Amino acid sequence: MENDRGELVDLYVPRKCSATGRLIKATDHASVQISIKKVARLDENGRQIPGENHVYALSGFVRAMGESDDAFNRITQKDGLLKSVWSPNR
Repeated sequence: MENDRGELVDLYVPRKCSATGRLIKATDHASVQISIKKVARLDENGRQIPGENHVYALSGFVRAMGESDDAFNRITQKDGLLKSVWSPNR
């Protein structure tokens, strides 16, 4: 990629963990990114209309603590993809 001054630079945009908000470093090889496609609609010819995706990134820190399942349930319930799975009271 070329910047405003005409210099060649690499484009690197770090991801953030969806559960904790921490930056996921390039060396975090335990992190995962999960894309969930919303239910696609069909047009009058029976072809799928492109829908939107929900993208979640979980850092290796969350996965190492064994909290990825709980965090994923909490995030997806907040976005309306799951119902009555996670509650803040244990």
